[in-house]
Amino acid sequence: MNTPEELRAEILRLTREYSSRVHRGQQPAHRGGDFVPGETPVPYAGRVFTEDEVEAGVGSMLDFWLTLGKEGEEFEHQLAQFLGVKRTILVNSGSSANLVAFSSLTSHKLEPEKRVMPGDEVITCAAGFPTTVAPMIQNGAVPVFLDNDPATGNMDVAKLEEAFVPGKTKAVMCAHTLGNPFNLQAVLDFCERHNLWLIEDNCDALGSTYTRKTKEKEQTRLTGTWGDLSTQSFYPPHHLTLGEGGAINIVRNMRFKVLVESFRDWGRDCWCASGKENTCNKRFNWQLGELPHGYDHKYIYSHIGYNLKPLDPQAAIGLQQLKKLPEFVAARRQNWQYLRAGLDSLGEFFEFSLPTHATGWKVGEFAWDKSGSRSDPSWFGFMLLVKPGAPFSRTEMALALEEARIGNRMLFGGNLIRQPAFVQLQKDRPGAFRVMGDLPGADQLMNEAIFVGVYPGLSTAMLDYVIETIHKFARAK
Repeated sequence: MNTPEELRAEILRLTREYSSRVHRGQQPAHRGGDFVPGETPVPYAGRVFTEDEVEAGVGSMLDFWLTLGKEGEEFEHQLAQFLGVKRTILVNSGSSANLVAFSSLTSHKLEPEKRVMPGDEVITCAAGFPTTVAPMIQNGAVPVFLDNDPATGNMDVAKLEEAFVPGKTKAVMCAHTLGNPFNLQAVLDFCERHNLWLIEDNCDALGSTYTRKTKEKEQTRLTGTWGDLSTQSFYPPHHLTLGEGGAINIVRNMRFKVLVESFRDWGRDCWCASGKENTCNKRFNWQLGELPHGYDHKYIYSHIGYNLKPLDPQAAIGLQQLKKLPEFVAARRQNWQYLRAGLDSLGEFFEFSLPTHATGWKVGEFAWDKSGSRSDPSWFGFMLLVKPGAPFSRTEMALALEEARIGNRMLFGGNLIRQPAFVQLQKDRPGAFRVMGDLPGADQLMNEAIFVGVYPGLSTAMLDYVIETIHKFARAK
C-alpha cells in the first residue's frame, strides 16, 4: 500500500501531466501556437501559467489549511522583497485592497490632524476604475475630481494646488492608468509640501518604474513604493494572478501594519496571525473601550472592519507566478512597442498614448520633457484615442474588433461623474464629491479611448493580426 507521501507525489505528478495537456494554451512557451486568425480569440488580457502553478494549488489543497497560512506569509514576504517595501499584506481583491488601505487612514490611532474624517477631502482623478474612488465615499470622505491628461490617461496635475483646502484636504489617491505611472514628481512635491497621505493604486502597474529628478538627486523606483501605501490586484487580467486576490503594500511606516490587518480582519485589535494565540503575551490582561479588564484580546475590536482575507492555495499559485513576473513585465513592454510600430502610420485616425513625461515616440524611442523625470510602464494595455475627425467612432471600432474576435476595452468607467451611480449620488447627497473644472480630458477618454491587449500570452501572430485588422478597418472607412 502506498504511503501518504507516495500518494501525494503521484497525485502531483498526474496533476502536472494533466495541466501540460489541458492548459497548453496558457503556457508561455506556447505563445499562441494554434492561432487561427478570425477564429481563435485574441483576448485583451488573460492568465499565463504552467503546470507549476497548478501543482502548487493542488498541493496546497491537499494540505487543506485553506485560510491564509504559510503560503500567504511567504508570498507577502517575496512580493515585499520584489517591490522593496516594508510589508505586504494580502486581501481577497484589488478593490478590497483599496478599501482597506483607505480605511486605515481613518483610524483613531493616527494623529488627529492627519486622520481622514467624514467630510475631509481626497484628491483623485475623474477617469478610471470606480473602486479607486469608492472607498472615499464609503468612509464618508469627499473625492475631489481633477481632470485627466488624455495622452497618458493619468491625473492632470495642473490644478493640484487649486484643489487643496487647508485643514480639509488629507490625501491623494489615484491609479497608475494602464500601467503608466502618474506624475509622481508633481504629486509627491504637492503631498510633501502639504503633509498629505499618498495612496498609489498600483493594481494595473506591477513592475512599472518611475525616475524622480529633484535638485538633490535622481532616484528610480518601482511604482507602488513612492507613497505611504499602495495596492495590488491579482485578478486574472493583471500582471500576475491568484485567480482573485489583492494586496496592500506598506511602503515605510510599519504602524500601518496593525491598522491594515485590523480593517482586513473584522476590525480586531489583536495582531495574532491565524493559528497564533498570544503574540502580545497579555491576551487576558487588556482593558480597552468599556470592556471588562481581561477580556480576550482576540475578541476586542478597535475598528469597524471587514473580513477580506484570501485563501492559502491562492498564495501558493502566486508564489509560482512571482517567479515569472520579470519575463511577464518584459513581454508587456515588448508587445506595446510592437503594436506602436505596427500602427504608427495610422496617425491620421488615432492619437497614441505616451508614458508620463514623454513628448513623442519614434522607432521604439521616446522623447522626454525637460523635468528630468521619466517613466517606464509595465503596460496593462495599448490605448488609442479615436480622433474626432476620423471617419469612424470609437464604438464602431470596438464592434469591428469584437467581430474579428479581438478583445478590447474602454478606459474602464470613463469619466466617473457621468456614471449612473455618481449621478444619483449627487442627487441624493449634494456635496458628496467636488469637481475641478469641466473635465474635458476625462470626457475625451470616455468618448474616444479604447485599448487592446499587450499581456504575455499574445504571440507575434496575434499581434500581427491585431495590427492588420485595425489597418483594414481604418483604411476601409
